[in-house]
Amino acid sequence: MERIISLLPSAAEIICLVGGQPEMVARSHEDDFPATIQHLPILTEAKTKFTTSADVDRQVSEALSQGTSLYELDVEQLHALKPTVIVTQDLCNVCSIDLVSVQRVASKMDPRPEIVTLNPTSMGEVMESITTVGNAIGHAEGAAKIRAQLEGRIQKCKDVAAEAKASQPDYKPKKVMFFEWTDPIYPAGHWTPEMIEMAGGIHPINGPGIPSVRVSIEAVAATEPDVLIICPCGLDMAATRNEYNLMMEKQWFRDLASKATTVALVDGNQMFNRSGPRLVECTEWLVMLLHDRPDFEPVGFPWERIK
Repeated sequence: MERIISLLPSAAEIICLVGGQPEMVARSHEDDFPATIQHLPILTEAKTKFTTSADVDRQVSEALSQGTSLYELDVEQLHALKPTVIVTQDLCNVCSIDLVSVQRVASKMDPRPEIVTLNPTSMGEVMESITTVGNAIGHAEGAAKIRAQLEGRIQKCKDVAAEAKASQPDYKPKKVMFFEWTDPIYPAGHWTPEMIEMAGGIHPINGPGIPSVRVSIEAVAATEPDVLIICPCGLDMAATRNEYNLMMEKQWFRDLASKATTVALVDGNQMFNRSGPRLVECTEWLVMLLHDRPDFEPVGFPWERIK
């Protein structure tokens, strides 16, 4: 029987979805979904503390400039748990513990656990990561079934967008400005612009598969967005609402919001910013938002409509 450790929230979600939850023996401090894994030991801790977006950006920039990890790893407990598989990532050193730190610890373990690294930058690669994890932990059949179901739901989202374009000769996709971070401004990156396009919108400031990078206020305003989505990475609804209120103190954002037809806040800890199965729910939510299709809104999706 495998002994699985997840050091990445999306990995924990995949492990549980494909049938590997009984074999999980530990998790990262960010692995909070599903709720049934919250009793497991926690092996990581963030060095940064959230105050405001601007202050966290400063903390992160200082740490990265000094070449230090943003997370602490409980090495002693990790050794004691004797894992056979550790699932982690090498995509973003800001989001989760870095791969090098994990490899350094694993190299000193006997027997040495298998390290599965997930680095998806597109929806196709997110789907492939389900297969990768399923194969690594002995749940290939469950992974194949889940992947097929999720890909079927993605296709239904694409079908709605295609039907809207085909049935409306003057169809214009809505321009979306997706805030992945608010101060400084980081627009959506990697898979999120692709999801917006799948749902029938466009994200002019950053395209599919491209990492999120800092942009200017002028660049944001120039896109003249129809839809504003505020979904800061790692922030729950209460913190997201607070960041929105801080943004509304700035004239440039008030102007942007007044011209937009839709303004929405989304829990950025749970949705969009994790490269896992619930990105399909996020795509369905986008279909609901962009096409006024309440039948596509996932049950319990954590969001709030401002406008």
